[in-house]
This record gives sequence, structure tokens and C-alpha cells, in this order.
Amino acid sequence: MDHKNVVTRYAPSPTGFQHIGGIRTALFAYLWAKKNNGTFILRIEDTDKNREVEGAIQHTIDALGWLGIDYDFGPDKPSDEIGPFLQSDRLETYKQYAQKLIDKGLAYPDPYTADELTAFREAAQAEHRPFLYRDHRPTEFAEWDGTKPLRFKTPEIKRYTWQDAVRGELTAGEEALDDFIIIKADGYPTYNFAHIVDDLEMGVTHVMRGEEFISSTPKFLSLYDALDIPYPVFVTLPPIMGPDGKKKLSKRDGAKDLLEYNDDGYLPTAMWNFLALIGWNPGGEQELFPGDELMDAFSLEKIQKSGGAFNEEKLRWMNKEYIAQLSEAEQEAYVFDALPDLDKATLAKLVPTILERVHNKVEIKANAEAGEYAWAFADVDYDPTILKWKNDEQASDAAPRLQKAAELLSEANFDSPESIKGALWNYAEEVGRGELLWPLRVSLSGRERSPDPFTCAYVIGKKATLVRIEQAIEKLS
Repeated sequence: MDHKNVVTRYAPSPTGFQHIGGIRTALFAYLWAKKNNGTFILRIEDTDKNREVEGAIQHTIDALGWLGIDYDFGPDKPSDEIGPFLQSDRLETYKQYAQKLIDKGLAYPDPYTADELTAFREAAQAEHRPFLYRDHRPTEFAEWDGTKPLRFKTPEIKRYTWQDAVRGELTAGEEALDDFIIIKADGYPTYNFAHIVDDLEMGVTHVMRGEEFISSTPKFLSLYDALDIPYPVFVTLPPIMGPDGKKKLSKRDGAKDLLEYNDDGYLPTAMWNFLALIGWNPGGEQELFPGDELMDAFSLEKIQKSGGAFNEEKLRWMNKEYIAQLSEAEQEAYVFDALPDLDKATLAKLVPTILERVHNKVEIKANAEAGEYAWAFADVDYDPTILKWKNDEQASDAAPRLQKAAELLSEANFDSPESIKGALWNYAEEVGRGELLWPLRVSLSGRERSPDPFTCAYVIGKKATLVRIEQAIEKLS
């Protein structure tokens, strides 16, 4: 691999499923790598075995796959040059780098018990001062045999200043530096150590992560310096805020596992577009960025410092826009998946009507449960008084108009709603549109609110249309 090229990574821990915040990080890292003809890596930081959730790694792979984030290397896409991509398979590598620090006198085994460390912390608290492990650093170091945690000896206590691609110049003082554990007693590395080693070994040039890591950056810089590693480009991403914009998005605000959005009928193109615009502002009025347009427009300079709100209404709107861009066959498959138990031939005719007023599959299912589509699949029953048009003295005034409509429709072509409309429109203009169309629509749907009568007739077909009109006339008599 040419390490001069842009290399980014997404490195989640398998301690849960994928949510909006993490996936937005993956998307930005992917976009920047691909925009620069670089490499995007999926690395799994599975060093905390006690918190690991079964199936979380595969879930991450599935989530990225659904969204269309295609990594170049990962647990299921090996590379002989820079792998493996599970940290649990890289323990010997971490030991080698730990030994480099030991040889420099910059790492030592922690000699204290848990009770002793607790006593140190309580004493610091009683004296109203921060607890710093380096205040208790031993003067002589024992040889590390792997049975005790290995700590990094911070070589220099100083103020660090560094550049961030989004935040500009950042700085932190001595209080941010301490002797931290790099290898735990179980032999697994900590995040503070492992991610730096991995990024070096994998040639990562840009590290994208949340603002919660800013306070730890001096620790990282101290370790970079100790290992003579050049700094990558730090890219601090803004937080994703709740709908009110006042606090970070949480499960209480509706944050869900990413693949739940797939189950709800959100298209990956819509989610991709939506996530990109949370904390990144391309400028201008354009909001829909299909295909490669998003990649072409993306830049680090336009990542915002402040958080962006998670606006589900905007996501719903985007999804509806992208559904409208699907082919007829794709739209049909979308609705079939939402309503698998309904007659496919009838449902296919109803697809444009269903999609007209919904944003996702959840709404399609809810409308079906509310009976909005029932008229298309079963006979209708209703109170004949709702056949009365507002200008009529009584409901039965509609009977002769319905009779005439039946005569016209018996000779009509039912290939489309337009052809049905063509058979009736002159007569509707003659007697009054509402006078004909209201009772005709009610007779076909049994509802005061339903699609127009031409659509209803097309969906149920000529035979059912004529039968329902005849039944309406009988009701009126």
C-alpha cells in the first residue's frame, strides 16, 4: 500500500449495534478516502471481551453494506500487507511496540493493587486535587512479565498544541497528561495504545472521531512522540444533537439501531444523504445529493464545528423524494415488501396511490391497518347517506347519475385511470363534477375519504366497478 495516499478507517468496538453517530463517522471517513482515491479500512477494536456483544461484528458489516459504505479492507476483506483487522488477532504486534517503550524506559508494570489505587484516589479527593497516577510513579521499575498492567511513562509534562482540520488550533495543559495503562493484565491493549499502533501499521493518514476525544489527545500526542510516530490529520466531527438541538442524540430521542431504519423502509440513499448533512454544510440550496454528487461535494473544510440536529421529519421528506426516483418495478417491490399478504395484481395497480401520501413502510402498514386500502381487496359496506352530494336535496338524487355512469363505464377501456376518466368526464362536466364524482367515489370505496373514482375503478376492475355502482343504486332506492 502507498502510505502517501489518503487512508481512513472506521474502528468501532463490538459492544453494541450500530447507531447514527458511529455510522456518520464511517460515512465521512469513507467519503474523504474515496474522494481522494484513497483507502478506507474497517477495523474492529475488540479488546474489551467482557463487554463484547455476540453478533455485533457481523451487524457492523451488514450495516455498512446496507448503506453502501464499501471498505477496501476489513475482517471479511483481508490484506496480507496490513492485516489482520481484529485487534484480538494483533496482540503480538502490541507487545512488540510495548517492548520498544520498555527498552526506552517509557513503560513499566503497575506495582499497585486495586485497593492501593483506590486509596490514592480517595486521598486526592479529600485534598481537593485531581488524582494523577504519575504522582505515585515508582522510582524503580520491575521487569514486566505480563501478569500486571503495563503503564506508559509520560516522558515530558508540558502543554501540547496541535492542529485539527475542523477546530483549528487546539491546546491542553499538563493536567491532561498522566501515566496510563497500555497493556492490561489480561494481555489485551487499551484503546489509548492500540489505535495508535494500528493506525501506524495500517498507514492511516486521517483520524476522524468525536469531540469527546479532544481531552485525551495530549496523551495520544505524548505516545506518538515516544514512538517517533508522525501525527495523522485529526478531524474532530461535531456531535449529533437531539431534535431540540440542546443535547446529544440519545435513545430517548428516537436514536435507533441503523438497520431498524432499513426495516422501517428508509432507503440507503436517503439515509446516506441525510447523515452527510448532519454536521456538514456544502453551502447553497441543494439538499439532495444522489450517487457520486455527495462524494464530489464533500470536503473537510465544510464540516461544522457545532453540532447538527437529528431531524426525523427531514429524513422522512428525503426518503419520500428518493422513493419517487425509484423505477416502477422498484416502487412495486417496495410496496409488496410492506404489504406481503395482499393480492399482488391488485396491489400493483394501487402502488402510485399508496406512495402518494407516505414516507416509509411504517406509514404504509399503518394506513393498511387503518383500513385505507381495504376497499381495493374486499366488498364495501357503508351508510347510504354518505352518497349524498352537498347540493342534492336527498341521497337518492344521485341514483340516475350513477346509472348513467354505469352505462358509460360498461363501454369504457379500463387500461388506466386516465382512460376511465375520459369515458366519464364530459358527463361530469354536464351534470356537475361533484354531483357525479362524489357518489361514484363513495360507491366504489365505501369511504368519504379515498382516492379519486377513476383510480378506484381502475384498481378494482370493470366487473367490480359495475357491481358496486349497482349496489349503491340499490341502497339509494
